[in-house]
Amino acid sequence: MRPTAAIEFCNVSKHFVRHKGGALLRSHVLSWFGEPTTQYEALKNISFSLERGESLAVIGPNGAGKSTLLSLAAGIAEPDGGEIFINGRVASLLELGSGFHQDLTGAENILMNAALLGFSRAEARVVMPHIMDFCELGEFLNEPLRTYSSGMTMRLAFAVAVHVDPDILITDEVIAVGDHAFQAKCFAKIQEMRHAGRTMLCASHSGSLLSSICDKAIWMDHGSMIMMGPLTEVLNAYHQSVTPVVATQ
Repeated sequence: MRPTAAIEFCNVSKHFVRHKGGALLRSHVLSWFGEPTTQYEALKNISFSLERGESLAVIGPNGAGKSTLLSLAAGIAEPDGGEIFINGRVASLLELGSGFHQDLTGAENILMNAALLGFSRAEARVVMPHIMDFCELGEFLNEPLRTYSSGMTMRLAFAVAVHVDPDILITDEVIAVGDHAFQAKCFAKIQEMRHAGRTMLCASHSGSLLSSICDKAIWMDHGSMIMMGPLTEVLNAYHQSVTPVVATQ
Protein backbone atom coordinates (compact mmCIF):
# COMPACT_ATOMS: atom_id res chain seq x y z
CA MET A 1 0.00 0.00 0.00
CA ARG A 2 1.31 3.43 -0.88
CA PRO A 3 2.01 5.61 2.19
CA THR A 4 -0.49 8.30 1.13
CA ALA A 5 -3.35 6.00 0.13
CA ALA A 6 -6.37 5.97 2.43
CA ILE A 7 -8.08 3.04 0.68
CA GLU A 8 -6.58 0.53 -1.71
CA PHE A 9 -8.28 -2.45 -3.38
CA CYS A 10 -5.98 -5.01 -4.99
CA ASN A 11 -7.75 -7.53 -7.28
CA VAL A 12 -10.69 -7.77 -4.87
CA SER A 13 -13.47 -10.25 -5.58
CA LYS A 14 -16.64 -11.12 -3.68
CA HIS A 15 -19.26 -13.74 -4.39
CA PHE A 16 -22.57 -14.72 -2.82
CA VAL A 17 -24.69 -17.84 -2.94
CA ARG A 18 -27.69 -17.39 -5.18
CA HIS A 19 -30.95 -18.43 -3.49
CA LYS A 20 -33.78 -19.64 -5.69
CA GLY A 21 -36.52 -19.42 -3.10
CA GLY A 22 -38.09 -22.40 -1.37
CA ALA A 23 -36.52 -25.79 -2.06
CA LEU A 24 -37.83 -29.33 -1.75
CA LEU A 25 -36.52 -31.55 1.04
CA ARG A 26 -34.66 -33.59 -1.60
CA SER A 27 -32.72 -30.47 -2.64
CA HIS A 28 -31.70 -29.74 0.95
CA VAL A 29 -30.54 -33.32 1.47
CA LEU A 30 -28.46 -33.25 -1.73
CA SER A 31 -26.84 -29.97 -0.62
CA TRP A 32 -25.67 -31.67 2.58
CA PHE A 33 -23.73 -34.14 0.44
CA GLY A 34 -21.89 -31.46 -1.47
CA GLU A 35 -24.14 -30.79 -4.42
CA PRO A 36 -22.76 -27.64 -6.12
CA THR A 37 -24.47 -24.37 -5.18
CA THR A 38 -25.08 -21.50 -7.56
CA GLN A 39 -23.00 -18.42 -6.89
CA TYR A 40 -22.79 -15.02 -8.47
CA GLU A 41 -19.84 -12.66 -8.47
CA ALA A 42 -20.73 -9.34 -6.86
CA LEU A 43 -17.22 -7.97 -7.46
CA LYS A 44 -14.68 -9.19 -10.01
CA ASN A 45 -11.00 -8.36 -9.50
CA ILE A 46 -11.50 -4.72 -8.53
CA SER A 47 -8.36 -2.60 -8.12
CA PHE A 48 -8.16 1.09 -7.27
CA SER A 49 -6.61 3.44 -4.72
CA LEU A 50 -8.01 6.52 -3.04
CA GLU A 51 -5.52 9.02 -1.70
CA ARG A 52 -6.01 10.89 1.56
CA GLY A 53 -8.32 13.87 1.15
CA GLU A 54 -9.82 12.62 -2.14
CA SER A 55 -13.54 12.03 -2.69
CA LEU A 56 -14.57 9.10 -4.88
CA ALA A 57 -18.05 8.37 -6.24
CA VAL A 58 -19.21 4.86 -7.10
CA ILE A 59 -21.86 4.87 -9.83
CA GLY A 60 -23.73 2.25 -11.82
CA PRO A 61 -27.14 0.59 -12.16
CA ASN A 62 -28.82 -1.44 -9.44
CA GLY A 63 -26.95 -4.70 -8.96
CA ALA A 64 -23.68 -3.27 -10.24
CA GLY A 65 -21.79 -4.03 -7.00
CA LYS A 66 -21.75 -0.56 -5.48
CA SER A 67 -23.08 -1.54 -2.06
CA THR A 68 -20.82 -4.57 -1.90
CA LEU A 69 -17.77 -2.42 -2.64
CA LEU A 70 -18.72 0.05 0.09
CA SER A 71 -19.41 -2.73 2.59
CA LEU A 72 -15.98 -4.23 1.98
CA ALA A 73 -14.29 -0.84 2.38
CA ALA A 74 -16.19 -0.27 5.63
CA GLY A 75 -15.17 -3.68 6.99
CA ILE A 76 -18.76 -4.91 7.16
CA ALA A 77 -17.91 -7.80 4.82
CA GLU A 78 -14.74 -9.68 3.90
CA PRO A 79 -13.44 -10.25 0.36
CA ASP A 80 -13.23 -13.74 -1.10
CA GLY A 81 -10.17 -12.82 -3.12
CA GLY A 82 -7.58 -10.06 -3.24
CA GLU A 83 -6.59 -7.59 -0.53
CA ILE A 84 -8.01 -4.38 0.94
CA PHE A 85 -5.84 -1.85 2.76
CA ILE A 86 -7.39 0.89 4.93
CA ASN A 87 -5.28 3.65 6.46
CA GLY A 88 -7.22 5.60 9.11
CA ARG A 89 -10.37 5.54 11.22
CA VAL A 90 -13.49 4.72 9.19
CA ALA A 91 -17.03 5.93 9.82
CA SER A 92 -19.73 4.49 7.56
CA LEU A 93 -23.23 5.70 6.82
CA LEU A 94 -24.35 2.28 5.62
CA GLU A 95 -27.24 0.47 7.30
CA LEU A 96 -27.59 3.30 9.80
CA GLY A 97 -28.25 2.10 13.30
CA SER A 98 -27.10 -1.47 12.68
CA GLY A 99 -24.54 -1.15 15.50
CA PHE A 100 -27.03 0.13 18.07
CA HIS A 101 -28.58 -1.82 20.95
CA GLN A 102 -32.35 -1.54 21.14
CA ASP A 103 -32.52 -1.77 24.95
CA LEU A 104 -30.03 1.08 25.54
CA THR A 105 -31.03 4.72 25.49
CA GLY A 106 -29.90 7.04 22.72
CA ALA A 107 -27.30 8.59 25.03
CA GLU A 108 -25.99 5.16 26.05
CA ASN A 109 -25.73 4.12 22.42
CA ILE A 110 -23.64 7.21 21.69
CA LEU A 111 -21.15 6.24 24.40
CA MET A 112 -21.10 2.59 23.28
CA ASN A 113 -20.41 3.46 19.64
CA ALA A 114 -17.69 5.91 20.59
CA ALA A 115 -16.04 3.21 22.70
CA LEU A 116 -16.20 0.72 19.80
CA LEU A 117 -14.36 3.27 17.65
CA GLY A 118 -11.56 3.51 20.19
CA PHE A 119 -12.60 6.59 22.16
CA SER A 120 -11.77 6.71 25.85
CA ARG A 121 -14.61 7.53 28.24
CA ALA A 122 -13.24 11.08 28.63
CA GLU A 123 -13.03 11.56 24.83
CA ALA A 124 -16.56 10.23 24.40
CA ARG A 125 -17.85 12.68 27.02
CA VAL A 126 -16.28 15.56 25.09
CA VAL A 127 -17.88 14.67 21.74
CA MET A 128 -21.24 13.59 23.20
CA PRO A 129 -22.82 17.08 23.56
CA HIS A 130 -22.05 17.82 19.90
CA ILE A 131 -23.75 14.61 18.80
CA MET A 132 -26.77 15.26 21.01
CA ASP A 133 -27.12 18.79 19.68
CA PHE A 134 -26.79 17.73 16.06
CA CYS A 135 -29.40 14.94 16.11
CA GLU A 136 -32.06 17.20 17.72
CA LEU A 137 -33.77 14.37 19.59
CA GLY A 138 -34.13 16.22 22.90
CA GLU A 139 -35.58 14.17 25.75
CA PHE A 140 -35.81 11.07 23.54
CA LEU A 141 -32.07 10.61 24.07
CA ASN A 142 -32.96 9.27 27.52
CA GLU A 143 -35.42 6.73 26.09
CA PRO A 144 -34.53 3.20 24.88
CA LEU A 145 -33.87 2.90 21.18
CA ARG A 146 -36.75 0.45 20.72
CA THR A 147 -39.13 3.41 21.20
CA TYR A 148 -37.55 5.34 18.30
CA SER A 149 -38.99 5.64 14.83
CA SER A 150 -36.70 4.63 11.95
CA GLY A 151 -36.16 8.32 11.16
CA MET A 152 -35.07 9.07 14.71
CA THR A 153 -32.64 6.16 14.67
CA MET A 154 -31.17 7.40 11.39
CA ARG A 155 -30.70 10.89 12.84
CA LEU A 156 -28.82 9.49 15.81
CA ALA A 157 -26.68 7.19 13.67
CA PHE A 158 -25.76 9.98 11.26
CA ALA A 159 -24.85 12.32 14.10
CA VAL A 160 -22.58 9.69 15.66
CA ALA A 161 -20.85 8.84 12.36
CA VAL A 162 -19.94 12.42 11.45
CA HIS A 163 -18.77 13.44 14.94
CA VAL A 164 -16.34 10.62 15.77
CA ASP A 165 -13.49 12.35 13.91
CA PRO A 166 -13.19 9.83 11.05
CA ASP A 167 -10.32 9.93 8.57
CA ILE A 168 -12.53 8.16 6.02
CA LEU A 169 -16.29 8.60 5.54
CA ILE A 170 -18.16 5.94 3.55
CA THR A 171 -21.73 6.74 2.58
CA ASP A 172 -24.57 5.90 0.21
CA GLU A 173 -28.07 7.23 -0.52
CA VAL A 174 -28.90 7.02 3.18
CA ILE A 175 -27.32 10.44 3.81
CA ALA A 176 -30.66 11.99 2.84
CA VAL A 177 -32.20 11.45 6.27
CA GLY A 178 -35.02 13.34 7.96
CA ASP A 179 -36.96 16.36 6.73
CA HIS A 180 -35.61 18.98 4.33
CA ALA A 181 -34.10 21.09 7.10
CA PHE A 182 -32.23 18.14 8.59
CA GLN A 183 -31.11 16.95 5.15
CA ALA A 184 -29.62 20.39 4.50
CA LYS A 185 -27.84 20.14 7.84
CA CYS A 186 -26.43 16.72 6.89
CA PHE A 187 -25.18 17.94 3.51
CA ALA A 188 -23.56 20.97 5.14
CA LYS A 189 -21.78 18.70 7.63
CA ILE A 190 -20.49 16.45 4.86
CA GLN A 191 -19.24 19.49 2.92
CA GLU A 192 -17.51 20.68 6.08
CA MET A 193 -15.78 17.31 6.43
CA ARG A 194 -14.73 17.38 2.79
CA HIS A 195 -13.17 20.83 3.14
CA ALA A 196 -11.39 19.62 6.28
CA GLY A 197 -9.55 17.05 4.17
CA ARG A 198 -11.47 13.91 5.05
CA THR A 199 -11.37 11.04 2.55
CA MET A 200 -14.80 10.13 1.16
CA LEU A 201 -16.24 7.14 -0.67
CA CYS A 202 -19.82 7.68 -1.82
CA ALA A 203 -22.38 5.71 -3.85
CA SER A 204 -25.49 7.41 -5.19
CA HIS A 205 -27.80 7.64 -8.20
CA SER A 206 -27.90 11.44 -7.85
CA GLY A 207 -25.41 13.13 -10.15
CA SER A 208 -26.01 16.51 -8.52
CA LEU A 209 -25.27 15.09 -5.07
CA LEU A 210 -22.09 13.42 -6.26
CA SER A 211 -20.96 16.59 -8.04
CA SER A 212 -21.19 18.49 -4.76
CA ILE A 213 -19.13 15.91 -2.86
CA CYS A 214 -16.77 13.99 -5.15
CA ASP A 215 -13.83 14.68 -7.45
CA LYS A 216 -13.38 11.25 -9.04
CA ALA A 217 -15.66 8.34 -9.90
CA ILE A 218 -15.73 4.61 -10.55
CA TRP A 219 -18.36 3.23 -12.94
CA MET A 220 -19.43 -0.29 -11.93
CA ASP A 221 -21.55 -2.77 -13.89
CA HIS A 222 -22.25 -6.44 -13.04
CA GLY A 223 -19.39 -6.48 -10.54
CA SER A 224 -16.77 -5.13 -12.95
CA MET A 225 -15.13 -1.73 -13.10
CA ILE A 226 -15.98 -0.14 -16.46
CA MET A 227 -14.19 3.18 -16.00
CA MET A 228 -12.39 5.32 -13.43
CA GLY A 229 -11.46 8.97 -13.77
CA PRO A 230 -12.61 12.55 -13.15
CA LEU A 231 -16.21 12.63 -11.95
CA THR A 232 -17.62 14.63 -14.88
CA GLU A 233 -16.03 12.36 -17.49
CA VAL A 234 -17.23 9.16 -15.84
CA LEU A 235 -20.76 10.50 -15.24
CA ASN A 236 -21.04 11.64 -18.88
CA ALA A 237 -19.87 8.26 -20.17
CA TYR A 238 -22.28 6.42 -17.88
CA HIS A 239 -25.27 8.60 -18.78
CA GLN A 240 -24.55 8.19 -22.50
CA SER A 241 -24.51 4.42 -22.06
CA VAL A 242 -27.94 4.33 -20.40
CA THR A 243 -29.66 7.00 -22.53
CA PRO A 244 -31.80 5.33 -25.23
CA VAL A 245 -30.93 6.22 -28.79
CA VAL A 246 -33.86 7.89 -30.58
CA ALA A 247 -34.22 6.73 -34.15
CA THR A 248 -34.50 9.46 -36.78
CA GLN A 249 -36.69 9.31 -39.87
